[in-house]
Amino acid sequence: MLQDEKVKSPHECEECPIRHRAVCARCETDELERLEEIKYYRNFEAGQTVIWSGDKMDFVGSVVSGIATLTQTMEDGRTQMVGLLLPSDFVGRPGREGSAYDVVATTDVVMCCFRKKPFEQLMERTPHIAQRLLEMTLDELDAAREWMLVLGRKNAREKIASLLSIIARRDATLNLRPTEGALVFDLPLTREAMADYLGLTLETVSRQISALKRDGVIHLEGKRHVTVPDFSRLMEEAGDDSDGGMFA
Repeated sequence: MLQDEKVKSPHECEECPIRHRAVCARCETDELERLEEIKYYRNFEAGQTVIWSGDKMDFVGSVVSGIATLTQTMEDGRTQMVGLLLPSDFVGRPGREGSAYDVVATTDVVMCCFRKKPFEQLMERTPHIAQRLLEMTLDELDAAREWMLVLGRKNAREKIASLLSIIARRDATLNLRPTEGALVFDLPLTREAMADYLGLTLETVSRQISALKRDGVIHLEGKRHVTVPDFSRLMEEAGDDSDGGMFA
């Protein structure tokens, strides 16, 4: 396995691109200074495992850039992707020693990590961190329930549109752009990864993306650069309204 690389901080906390969404979003200056003392960055290459299920974690942290997957392996060796980690998502569980899932970098990933024990101690003294982590945990629970609906009740076209809307909305939010009108983003998942996550075949994913493109719901440059001319129309295709959905 490739070794991940610990690197010096590429961002000051105040200039961090995920600052307004991450676990530190509500922190005051003095609280950020205390986080800075236990913070370091790690780089992972695409395809590299961040943590194996059951392994002891000596860190927690936030995805700064890139995307990773949460995967669970069944007793017979089959695997199922059960979640995505997008920029600002939190990795690890304070108070728990190990990871419940394999976490694998789908693209090159940069993580802002905190040493676990000092972070747990800081949570006890810093209500802003504990409150924000609770908010993020509840958002994650809501998203998981919404995703059960996507997988259980939506057809293939709606599933593809739902996933595209999730990624488009998160990209817009991170870049402080409105979700009205046209949105442009780079799709961070291969079609194979999309098929795995959505429980579809690769052929079905390709066919549905082509249909959305043909109908003018999306425009594609190459396989990854996506333009959504009208986000509300994409939400309609997903079976949602423009004010609802996951990962707001």
